[in-house]
Amino acid sequence: MRKPIDALMQGGLEDWLAGQADMRDSAKKQAASRWTWGAAIAMPLLAFVWFSPLAGTSLAFVGSFMALMAIVWWGYKPIAEAKKAIKVGINSAIAASFGVQYEHDVEPGAEFDTARTYGLVPSFDRSEFEDRWFGRIEGHDFNLYEAHLEERRGSGKNQRWVTVFRGPIIHMGFGRPFRSTTLLERAGKHRKWLGLGGASDHVNFDGHRLSRVDQVHPAFAQTFALYSDDQVEARVLVHPTYVEHLLKVESAFEAQELRALFMRGEVIIAVESDNMFESGSMNPADDRDNAMRATRQFAALAGLALAINQNDRGRVIESGTPPRADM
Repeated sequence: MRKPIDALMQGGLEDWLAGQADMRDSAKKQAASRWTWGAAIAMPLLAFVWFSPLAGTSLAFVGSFMALMAIVWWGYKPIAEAKKAIKVGINSAIAASFGVQYEHDVEPGAEFDTARTYGLVPSFDRSEFEDRWFGRIEGHDFNLYEAHLEERRGSGKNQRWVTVFRGPIIHMGFGRPFRSTTLLERAGKHRKWLGLGGASDHVNFDGHRLSRVDQVHPAFAQTFALYSDDQVEARVLVHPTYVEHLLKVESAFEAQELRALFMRGEVIIAVESDNMFESGSMNPADDRDNAMRATRQFAALAGLALAINQNDRGRVIESGTPPRADM
């Protein structure tokens, strides 16, 4: 039996990647040329600055640093564009094998505002989004993309940008209708940005009060906390058998934390992790491993989303195995 990565490569991706050799070589040559020309232009200008009355001043240091960074950015741009093109090609092929679509650029929808309102992600000052996978999987509308959120900290010369969240946001239709709002999070690990303790009996989000749901299953209670505005429905929506699946995903991506919100017949999941789906490379020898890693990552996340849906409770998708996509 062929491995999923073999089927993916032999299904056309391997030939497509082989056809990108000229594009890769051209990007490398263009980058080298730009760095050479940039250095030739910058060196006499910098020499003039450092042998002028400005030498040793903060203006000279800042100006020189900015000039060097501009040259590095200008030269690296063709390589970045080539890596993006390879990444889009690989990820699009992976998406097609799962019966969904892939887009590199993302404009988050209302689900991200909801995730922000209910504390699935922290407060931030700037944001970037990429790598959207969307379509229908096993009867559910499916939407996944990666968020990178940063906060400005410090003051004056000590100001810096600090990453406060990086990871996938998953938005998916649930397997059964419901009216309540239920928040699932790690037990005893309320986010610092909420300013709450792990023993809180309730939480409030813009005036919407959610009360803690007691769970009879000790394994669940020790691992996750559940808050809802409907105690009965929350226990039906979030069953203790989900714990195994949630922990598997956290472990697979070395995730810091996983949070989920069940609301208006849908589920929104935020998984704190490292940068994912980075399948683009300038080295053709890396293509297979990069494609295999991105396939494994997406399969695990799609499997998580399906596992916590009511009509597929307990079902686990093995790493790299496509779920049944709607045709």
